[in-house]
Amino acid sequence: MTNQVLIPVQSASYESANYELNLLPPPEPSLWSSLKANVKDALFPEKLPPLQLTSRPVKVRSIWGDYRYTKRSTTMTMLIHSFALAGLIVISIIGHRVVKEATRPTVDLVAPDIAAYQPVVAKPDNMGGGGGGGDRDKLQAPKGKLPKQTQDQITPPAVVVRNDHPMLPVDPSIVVAPNVKIADVKMPNLGVPTASVAGPASNGIGSGAGIGSGSGGGVGSGIGAGVGPGSGGNFGGGVYRVGGGVSAPRILFQPDPEYTEEARKAKYQGVVVLWLIVGPDGRTKDIKISRSLGMGLDQKAVEAVKQWKFDPAKKDGVPVAVQLNVEVNFRLY
Repeated sequence: MTNQVLIPVQSASYESANYELNLLPPPEPSLWSSLKANVKDALFPEKLPPLQLTSRPVKVRSIWGDYRYTKRSTTMTMLIHSFALAGLIVISIIGHRVVKEATRPTVDLVAPDIAAYQPVVAKPDNMGGGGGGGDRDKLQAPKGKLPKQTQDQITPPAVVVRNDHPMLPVDPSIVVAPNVKIADVKMPNLGVPTASVAGPASNGIGSGAGIGSGSGGGVGSGIGAGVGPGSGGNFGGGVYRVGGGVSAPRILFQPDPEYTEEARKAKYQGVVVLWLIVGPDGRTKDIKISRSLGMGLDQKAVEAVKQWKFDPAKKDGVPVAVQLNVEVNFRLY
């Protein structure tokens, strides 16, 4: 369909009007025509008649009003806004604290039970130790009372005194701590309180001075300047120490101790030293903690040592009870 130019039909009411409706844009002028028109407008501009103004300005009321700002009013406004802002901040903080205190759970502080991690100090065994003596006599020492008890022995006790005229006479004594109480027999002569015979007079079949069948200047069948089986002074209770004719026990079964979870997490290592007695049956008893490690490892060491089994110590071929210090090592591999 080709472009068309519509020319409206003239009617009776619009006889003097002549309309043309052009749907196409007017053709652009040529370059020469445009240049010619520009030169004409520049050299010979068209003179227009002067513009005549027919309107007049009318004064109206200002809709914004007339405000006069002063330094005082500005300061008061800033202060009012500052107080209002501070009040909002204080109210929000107090409200937050009230809500937080209302919703916070109540916790009762209780001192934790740390008894399992505290070192256990072994109490001194006042009945530990012992002593014995003799001068290799053929007869057993008789029943008798004990000599004076001191902490430092100078003269060993004797039933038969070999030197009747010493240069410096000193009363015989045995080594016993002042807080140790030993039952004594009421007899006029010195001797072994547990002996079964009352005579004849003899220092016993032991050696190293003293009275009895042991050695070391004491009284009884032990070793040392104390009384009774055992060694090291004080009053023995049938417990020996290794040495002086007493063989050491030999371990037969030794399970490893278990680690506590706290010590494992902390990678804690060390050695626990235990004091114990190995009985004639090779079993451990009376276990005490001599050097603690903590973190629950002391109790684990005690539990492990209770399961140890020994070939018992022997004195003259007979199993005897001995006291030992053993080390229990805790190592992470």
